[in-house]
Amino acid sequence: MKLPDKLHKKIAERKAKNAFRKLGLNTDLIDFSSNDYLGFSKSKTIFENTHQYMLDTGICENGATGSRLLSGNYSLYAQVEQELSFYHNSEAALLFNSGYSANVGFFSAVLQKGDVIFYDEFIHASIRDGVQLSHASSYKFRHNDLQDLAKRIANIKGSLKYANATLYVVTESVFSMDGDTPDLQKIAAICRENSAYLIVDEAHALGVFGQNGLGLVQKLELEEKVFARIATFGKALGCHGAVVLGSKELISFLVNFSRSFIYTTGISPHALATIKIAYQFLRGAEGVQEMQKLRCNIQHFNSEVARLGLSFIPSASAIQCTVIQGTTHTKK
Repeated sequence: MKLPDKLHKKIAERKAKNAFRKLGLNTDLIDFSSNDYLGFSKSKTIFENTHQYMLDTGICENGATGSRLLSGNYSLYAQVEQELSFYHNSEAALLFNSGYSANVGFFSAVLQKGDVIFYDEFIHASIRDGVQLSHASSYKFRHNDLQDLAKRIANIKGSLKYANATLYVVTESVFSMDGDTPDLQKIAAICRENSAYLIVDEAHALGVFGQNGLGLVQKLELEEKVFARIATFGKALGCHGAVVLGSKELISFLVNFSRSFIYTTGISPHALATIKIAYQFLRGAEGVQEMQKLRCNIQHFNSEVARLGLSFIPSASAIQCTVIQGTTHTKK
């Protein structure tokens, strides 16, 4: 059946801008584009250990069978969530099917009408989508500009319209496009001074920063100053799923009100087992070796960029960024 004219026009416009997306297949070229920072997605050890764990524990199911609130919850869920809360020094943890569903489900549920959230202008699309689905007011601040953040908070606090508003601030510990990091300690201080709740997306810090690769929040010992952390497993851990880390009360709230958690089939037992084994691998000798190898590669890349005089933005993360300026042609 033919597409409606409006949809056909949007595709034509995208093709005209040379921005039309198509699905491609992986190649055997050297990988400079994926999020598989530690090579875990292709680890035979993780694959074999996960399979053996399934055999040893007698888990034979292929799927979760339904939502966790109905038939899709099983003991491995509780076990993995308990381990994640322990590893990440968090009171509680709640697993989601992906980083996107975690962010959409978290922000659309937690933010209430009359609340205000401040977000970095480079924040991930999944967080923006979650904010848009909420009934809160949202204001962006300039990328990693804490003076701008403090100014915008002060303006809102001085407004009678938001006299009773709950304030939230969200940032990424490592930004997915630029690979840079904010000053989380100063952001936490700004939040504390203004009674604002700080939320940190750790998607690209997990497996890269901190002891055993557990993220920047733990490296900086800010766990008690952060309201919630979101970590995803599709990057350095090489598998699938995500977790929200926070208080038991927060997790209970999400179980009751997060629509992307409530109205979806749970994660399969095999995917859960892979998360469990990937974390064991991350915290073991081989994981430490892979993290050290990654850090050496990052240092080598940065030194070669400097030696060659290339215009890359310096980054200690696995994401290295350069800005390519296009040429604008003016018709005469």
